[in-house]
Amino acid sequence: MARHLRFVARTVFVKNGDVDTAYRTLNNAVNQEGIIDIIRRNRYYEKKWQKRRRENYEEMQAIYNKEMRRRIAMLSRIKTESDPWPV
Repeated sequence: MARHLRFVARTVFVKNGDVDTAYRTLNNAVNQEGIIDIIRRNRYYEKKWQKRRRENYEEMQAIYNKEMRRRIAMLSRIKTESDPWPV
């Protein structure tokens, strides 16, 4: 039971018999927390070198995404500012 405590707090109310919307809401919540990825990953044994490779890849991906968010934020700031030297 201790392994499944994560699922105890997930409650979605079905309003007016609309099960599809409740299912979509639950699916989104579970996906955002990464539970589906963990379950898929733990379905089979992951060798140590595969785990290291995956973790390194995820770390590099996070660094890349952070840098891209920073660059996009900088570009959006530049576009919204008025031109200090109008032509």
